[in-house]
Amino acid sequence: MKLISTSNYEKLSQLAAEEIILQIKKNPSLNLGLATGSTPTGLYKELIRDHKQNKTSYKEMNTFNLDEYIGIPKKDRNSYHYFMCENLFEHIDIPLDQTHIPDGTAKNLDEECSRYEQFINEHGGIDLQILGIGQNGHIGFNEPGTPFDSRTHIIDLAESTRKANARFFESLEDVPKQAITMGIASIMDCKEIFLLVSGASKAKALARLMNGEINEQFPASVLKTHQNVTIFADKEATAFL
Repeated sequence: MKLISTSNYEKLSQLAAEEIILQIKKNPSLNLGLATGSTPTGLYKELIRDHKQNKTSYKEMNTFNLDEYIGIPKKDRNSYHYFMCENLFEHIDIPLDQTHIPDGTAKNLDEECSRYEQFINEHGGIDLQILGIGQNGHIGFNEPGTPFDSRTHIIDLAESTRKANARFFESLEDVPKQAITMGIASIMDCKEIFLLVSGASKAKALARLMNGEINEQFPASVLKTHQNVTIFADKEATAFL
């Protein structure tokens, strides 16, 4: 794992964006894996700014999101479909039918998990995956105890994850209890991974990732066995390193 330490969140977002833009220019039909939450929003702002200023094109690309809440309609402002449209897709030139997110309202959720996994494979896999890390070490929505060999699946969200995400909802009761997520094996199949880590609240998790053992109770630890991971972390996140 390569660690790039930055002075602040803005610099983290800029550096990660620059690297992604370089890859898009080398491979305009890049398969890009995307994440939601507050950490990647700065990165998405940088990609939008570059698109408007430098006309970097996303027309040939496909994107694949890590996860989606179960039971929230796509047009609900708390869905990850809505989040991605608001924070990225509506501001760049990617055709919406080339943006892919699991369907948390599918009638048969097990079938949707299989479909999504197969769909990624049919597109040749993910070239570059953007990841965040939860305070409990989750990647995607793979909570502690998720088997390392898991594929796209339904997950019961940990109480700590629901509390962390409650700021986006009116109350904790409104936060869904389940999600569809790419599995850990699905993430590990990605050719390259960028892990974005920002803020003091993630400092313990980053220190455990860098210095702890590989264990299913800390899902992100599996990244140590991947051949091509770059961690972008700001000063607050590296406090315990």
